[in-house]
Amino acid sequence: RSIYLISGSFGGINLEDIAAPRCFEVERKLKEICDIPVFHDDQHGTAIVVTAALLNALKVVNKDLGKIKVVINGAGSAGIAIGKLLLSLGVMNIIMLNRSGIIYEGMADLNPAQAEMAKIINHDNKKGTLADAMRGADVFIGVSAPNVVTPEMIKTMADRPIIFALANPIPEIMPDAAKEAGAYVIGTGRSDFPNQINNVLAFPGVFRGALDCRATTINEEMKVAASYAIASLVTDEELSPEYIIPDPLDKRVVPVVAQAVIDAAKKTGVARI
Repeated sequence: RSIYLISGSFGGINLEDIAAPRCFEVERKLKEICDIPVFHDDQHGTAIVVTAALLNALKVVNKDLGKIKVVINGAGSAGIAIGKLLLSLGVMNIIMLNRSGIIYEGMADLNPAQAEMAKIINHDNKKGTLADAMRGADVFIGVSAPNVVTPEMIKTMADRPIIFALANPIPEIMPDAAKEAGAYVIGTGRSDFPNQINNVLAFPGVFRGALDCRATTINEEMKVAASYAIASLVTDEELSPEYIIPDPLDKRVVPVVAQAVIDAAKKTGVARI
């Protein structure tokens, strides 16, 4: 209520460091009562950048979005937002895990956001551990805890697996161990390894675009546009397993993302100018 009362003085609201599941409710309520963009960076900024990295990683390994199996370890704010954005891009086969294992419809002790996800992913109602989930997977996305992935798990994945181990400061598996086990493209949240997946690549450009067109909201189409814009900054000639995403300090990122967000906002009717 307090935020709503002062929202008329601002062009947008960027939420930070609100844990799941409370973050979903806070964001939902603010969106309902405010006519300015409300954006939880831990959710959507992370999802946008992970998606951008995945778009380019799939080019490197020559696989299609609609045919891959993705495992997301971590069913908190970031994991759920990543899952939803990948679904909107056409990824059909997603398995998500929380601390108890693979989440599935009817599973006990899921929070409302996890229960909602369980209805739209894991269509085979698979149950089991992370090791079970990773068997045959093309992509692993970790937004969870250190050292939960073993080399043996990676060896059971599909050919040319993609590993995004984003736990910080210690990832789910260290890049050298992942590469030795057969990972083809590896990303982490750290700046001392190639392919740093950092949400600072997203929110400055997203908000620049939303503010410049006075958008009433930041919708899925604007997030997808931001992902494609970030991915586009790595040319086909530059693309390699060690370079799938621009540097967080790349000065091209903000204006390119902002313009993509403006175009998407106008196309979807949420821009006021």
